[in-house]
Amino acid sequence: MTIPITDTLATVPPAQTGRTVTEAQRAFFRAMPKVELHCHLLGAVRPQTFADLAAKHGAPMNGAEIEAFYRRGAKPVGVLHVLRALERHLLLEPDDFRRIAYEYLEDAAAENVRHAEFFWNPTATLRDTGLVYGEVQAALVAGIAEAAADHGISGLLIPSIDREADPAAALEMVELMAAARHPLVPGIGIDYRETDRPPELFAEAYALARRQGLRLTAHAGEFGTPWHNVETVVDRLGVDRVDHGYSIIDNPDLMRRYADRRMVFTVVPTNSYYLRTLPRERWAAEHPIRRMAAAGLAIHPNTDDPTLHRVSPAGAWELMYSHLGFGIPDLRNMMTAGIAGSWADAGQRSAWRVQWPALFDTLAAGLDWEPSAL
Repeated sequence: MTIPITDTLATVPPAQTGRTVTEAQRAFFRAMPKVELHCHLLGAVRPQTFADLAAKHGAPMNGAEIEAFYRRGAKPVGVLHVLRALERHLLLEPDDFRRIAYEYLEDAAAENVRHAEFFWNPTATLRDTGLVYGEVQAALVAGIAEAAADHGISGLLIPSIDREADPAAALEMVELMAAARHPLVPGIGIDYRETDRPPELFAEAYALARRQGLRLTAHAGEFGTPWHNVETVVDRLGVDRVDHGYSIIDNPDLMRRYADRRMVFTVVPTNSYYLRTLPRERWAAEHPIRRMAAAGLAIHPNTDDPTLHRVSPAGAWELMYSHLGFGIPDLRNMMTAGIAGSWADAGQRSAWRVQWPALFDTLAAGLDWEPSAL
C-alpha cells in the first residue's frame, strides 16, 4: 500500500507575501546545503513502511486508519497519537528502528541535508515492548552508519525525555544512555505534551545529563505555553539550543537577551498549533517565527515530523521564503545558524562555515527572486 505525500504548499494557507516559487527556485531549496536539527524519527516514517510494519507485527489497525494518520487538512490535528501507535504496535524489534533511521536519512539526503540530528523517545518503547535500551540504540546507530556509507549524510541520535512520564523515568533514561555511551548519541532532548508538564519537573535529569557531559536541548513554548518555559530550559536547565520557543515573543526583554547570546531556536513553519489557532488569512503574517526573527533571534527551519506534516526539508525552507516572507540574506543567515547550533564535531562545522555560504551564493545567483527578497 502506498499513501502519497502531497506538496507541503497544499496543506497550508495561501501565501501573503505575493511570492510564487518557480521550478528553478524550488530546485535551489532542494540543492542548498542544510542541516536538520529538529526531526522526530517516528514522525518521519514512510507511509509504506508504516503499512509494512503494521502487517509484520499484526498491528490492530487497517489501511484506512493508516492512511488517516497521514492526512493533513487546513486545520491539522496533532500527531502525538500517531507516535504513540508506532511505539505500542509497530516498532517491536531492533531492526525496525534500524530501518526507519536509515530511510529517514536517505530521504533527507535526497534533498541535500548534509547532517541530521533526530529525536527518539526510549521510555515508552522500553516500557511497552520489553526491548533493551542498548540493543535499540545499537540498531539506530547502525542505520546512521549505513546511511552515511550509502548517501554521505552524517547523523546524530538524540534520546528524548517523555515529559508525559514520571520524572524518575527521565533519570533512568539518562542513566541508560551513560551506560551505553556512543559518540553518535551526544545529548538529550525533551518532548511530548508540554501544556501541563513544565520543564522544571525534569531539572534533575538535565542536571545528571550535564554532569555526564551530554549536550542539551528541549522543546519549550510550543503549544501556547507560557514564555517562562523557554526561560526555564535556557537559564535553569542550561540547554544549548531551544526547540520551537514561540511563546518567547510574549517577553521582548527575554528575546533581546537570547538574541545577544546567539541562542539558536529550531523552528517549524508547519507546526500544527499555529495552523489551527491563527486565522487562515493571517496565519503567515502573525506567525511567531516572524517576530522572533525581527527581534534578532537566531532561528533555523526544520521539518519536525516530515511525513506526518507532509513537508520535506526543502519544503520547510521554501515556506520560509514563499509564505513567511524571509529574503535570501535571511535564509543564508538561518543556514549558518544551523551550523552554529549543530552538535556535529568542530571539524565538520568549520568546513561547513567556509564552504556552505559560497555554495549558497552560487546556487542563488541568477535566479529571478522577488525584489523584496534580495
